Amino acid sequence: MKPAGRIENLNSLTPELLIKAYASGVFPMAEDSNDPAVFWVDPDERGILPLEAFHVPRSLRKTVRRGAFDVRFNTAFREVIEHCAEATPSRRDTWINGPILDTYLALHVAKVTHSVECWLNDRLVGGLYGVALGGAFFGESMFSRVTDASKVALVHLVARLRVDGFCLLDVQFITQHLRQFGTIAIPRKAYHKRLNEALFVNAKFQSEPLSPAALEGCWQSITQTS
Repeated sequence: MKPAGRIENLNSLTPELLIKAYASGVFPMAEDSNDPAVFWVDPDERGILPLEAFHVPRSLRKTVRRGAFDVRFNTAFREVIEHCAEATPSRRDTWINGPILDTYLALHVAKVTHSVECWLNDRLVGGLYGVALGGAFFGESMFSRVTDASKVALVHLVARLRVDGFCLLDVQFITQHLRQFGTIAIPRKAYHKRLNEALFVNAKFQSEPLSPAALEGCWQSITQTS
């Protein structure tokens, strides 16, 4: 992970600056949720999840097909990012601090940041959020309070991006959790080339639920070789 600078002034992190940063291939993080400073990251290798080669484990396919969760888009963005910022037994702290949270909330009002949410009995039990610019979607964080909730959210995100014309899903770093879905690492230079191409794609992240036909169409496409 290569820091590309550090912001000490809380007022320096603005929605405009954040958009420029993503378009330049860098993203913000904090040392922990209580640290008011933000630093910029430009990794030597970037994790991406190829939309055309997304792999869904067989057991997860069954979960998605039976509609275990009510999946929604952009109905509880604040709750999603707040859940992602919470400490858990396996994660004592997160990189999401107050300035980052506030800036992403402002970008959500501007329809630049989006959430995918899994609901169970009208309770938010999992989800993810990220940033959309042109044909690129930058996945930021996910959470799960029920088995497979965040995984189902990821499946619906990929289907959403494919339907809406996106061509790049940036997941920043490869984790064991994401590796099972086909995430790969590419060099910084190759990533910046893909990003520059994606920024010129006219894609728009929709908030309407995916129709069964649309989801099934993407499902067949992304799992036919799995």
